[in-house]
Amino acid sequence: MSHLLEVQDVESFYGASQVLFGIEFQVGRGEVVTLLGRNGMGKSTTVKSIMGMLAPRRGSIRLAGRDLAGQPSYRVAQAGIGLVPEQRQVFPNLTVRENLVATAHNRQQLQAPWTLARVYALFPRLQERQHNLGANLSGGEQQMLAIGRALMTNPRLLILDEATEGLAPLVREEIWACLARLRDTGLSMIVIDKNLGPLLRLADRHHIVEKGEVVWQGNSDQLRAQPGIQQRYLGV
Repeated sequence: MSHLLEVQDVESFYGASQVLFGIEFQVGRGEVVTLLGRNGMGKSTTVKSIMGMLAPRRGSIRLAGRDLAGQPSYRVAQAGIGLVPEQRQVFPNLTVRENLVATAHNRQQLQAPWTLARVYALFPRLQERQHNLGANLSGGEQQMLAIGRALMTNPRLLILDEATEGLAPLVREEIWACLARLRDTGLSMIVIDKNLGPLLRLADRHHIVEKGEVVWQGNSDQLRAQPGIQQRYLGV
């Protein structure tokens, strides 16, 4: 499998405080991988480093061979990485439809691009709410909108940071089902979430992050077979 994203030896700091200590992992084309670990171990900092919100002091971040380390966020997005951020961050004063079309672009010249109709087919509730303001949506609807907005950029890689946090169980199940459908389209994804069960069913490979380093990686069967690893690093 050829690598779409390669994160190599990345070190990132907040001021004088180092958070990432040579983190490394890859995402193959059409692959779904996870970043697992307790809070404060560097997962979100890794996302910020990839997305250009935090410039690494060392290391490389390559998308399809192009080094993006230290590039501004808009360049990273233009290169083909879409982010569904923690806390969703939809535009509260725009309607659902306006939120979606605001980011729409097919820079990668995908043959079957994401369109309004395609996002509405994935999330029928967004079509029902298309004239509602972002601020007037439920948490689950805002999460669907955040995913739809990222898809409208037609990314080669989608990163989801805590996509099901704070959602009701039925809504969580709906989000997981949608992510499975996205996986089946061949979209590469990095998923960060605390719900290990759905991640084991969804993802191809898992990376456990501890104190800014990847300390374990393997597939779902390997992780299921190592409850000691789960207990040590995930506390489950």
